[in-house]
Order: sequence, then C-alpha cells, then structure tokens
Amino acid sequence: MNRLFALVAWIALAWLLVPVTAKAADLKYRLAGQEVVIARLKEAPKKDPERAVTLSRMFRDAGCEATEQAVKGLHEPNVLCTLPGQTDSVIVVGGHFDHADEGDGIVDDWSGASMLPSLYQSLASNPRFHAFVFVGFGGEERGMVGSEFYTQHLTAAQRKKITAMVNLECLGVTSTKVWATHSDSLLLRMLIAMAASLKLPLSGVNVERVGTTDSESFAYYKIPRITIHSLTQETWPLLHSSKDNIKAIDEGLYYDSYRLIAAYLAFIDQQLPTNDSTAGK
Repeated sequence: MNRLFALVAWIALAWLLVPVTAKAADLKYRLAGQEVVIARLKEAPKKDPERAVTLSRMFRDAGCEATEQAVKGLHEPNVLCTLPGQTDSVIVVGGHFDHADEGDGIVDDWSGASMLPSLYQSLASNPRFHAFVFVGFGGEERGMVGSEFYTQHLTAAQRKKITAMVNLECLGVTSTKVWATHSDSLLLRMLIAMAASLKLPLSGVNVERVGTTDSESFAYYKIPRITIHSLTQETWPLLHSSKDNIKAIDEGLYYDSYRLIAAYLAFIDQQLPTNDSTAGK
C-alpha cells in the first residue's frame, strides 16, 4: 500500500444505516483449498516483471487465459483475467503485484494479487449476472500508475458498466479489515452482512491523509469501491521494511479473508443491479 497509515476504527456506524442481510448458504461459489491459496501466496518472485509473468501463469492454471495491458512508464504490465457474466455489467477485483524496494513485498501486496486466481476459481463454476475482471495492477508504489492507466483508458460507456471495484491490499497480517471511510456504503454493509453470516471477524481500519491505494483511481470516476485489508496501527510499520516477508502472514487468517472475500463476491454479484441499460450512452 502506498505509504499507509492505519487508524483503527470499529465500523459500528455502518449498522446505523439500513441493514443488509446475507445467507452464505444460499450463494453458489466453490472455495479453493487452503493449500492452493497459500502455495500461490508463497510463490512470489523478487522482481516485479517476473511477478506479472507468475500471476499470468497462476490465472492460466486456474483456467483463465490472462491478457496483459502495457502501461506507459512501467516495465511491468497490468495483468487481466476476465470471467464473463450473463450481462455486460462488470465487477472489477484488483490488487497490485509491485512492491517497494525494501522487503519482499509479500504483505504489500502479493497477498492481494496472488489471491486473485483463487477468487476466479471460486466463481468460475457457476453462472454469474456480472462479468468479473480480475486485475493485477503494476506501479501502485509509484503512485497508482497501473490503476490510473487502466481507468483512464476505459471509455465512458465502459466505466458506466462497472458496478463495483473491490480492492485487496495487505491481507493476512491480522483478521479482515476494511477502509470504511473510503468504501461505498452499500458495498460496506454487504461486507458486514457476509462476515456476520460466515461468523468471521471484520473491523474497520481507515487510512487517512498519509496513504492511498488503487481503489481511489476508480473513485475518481465515481465508481463505487471498497478496500479490504488486514492492517492495524500496530502492524502498519512492517510495510516498506525488511519485515514485509512471508513470516508476517498468518496462514489461517489469510485463508479466512479469502473465504470471506469469495463469498462476498458471489453475494454482490447476486445483489447489485446490473448496468446494461447504460451501454452506448
């Protein structure tokens, strides 16, 4: 995450809004095994261009032929995997694979990027209303270069078809957290409801003033977004340091975040309205 500062805050305020209920048992998705998810997490090349190649192979192993989007000013491309839906309305799920010079960049943010192929697998075997575009972004640490390039090169009609952007940042350090103040209220309430249904912990940790992340490239175009992470005020100093390595990850908590996010994606696909009527406008 780009210069993250974490402020711990419970998300009780969201409960003051109209509640959303969710039943995970009613959703159609299939989880990848913990050993598969963790193996992808541990397979992190040292150099960012090699991470792009590895992520493409992981998508291919999961059943998706990824495409690359060359990004001006970067040596590494954005890596995209598209899962078609019954409509041309889109949910984007992203995480950046580049990392800072110091440390291995496992938490920030191979933990998010390497989860994308497993999330693809969780949704691929059942029909979907929305198309899902899974994107491994390059250049986040250089100022969200990859995500800004991606959003800038969409047409206005393409942007209107995106109903949500789900951003994955720095997972597995603690239990699942959400940047509540920079998340769409409906997306936030739906995440709270899904966590309650699965009986998994969720709390709010807001990053203000000092840091930002790829979701904000979408917010600029008023695309609803949410950022899911795992950092707290006590753990944020491990970013951009030698402590950002595989030892910083709790495998059980990381897999719990995967379980929650996989169910959440199936839930928002089912519940969010599609934007087909905006095509061509």
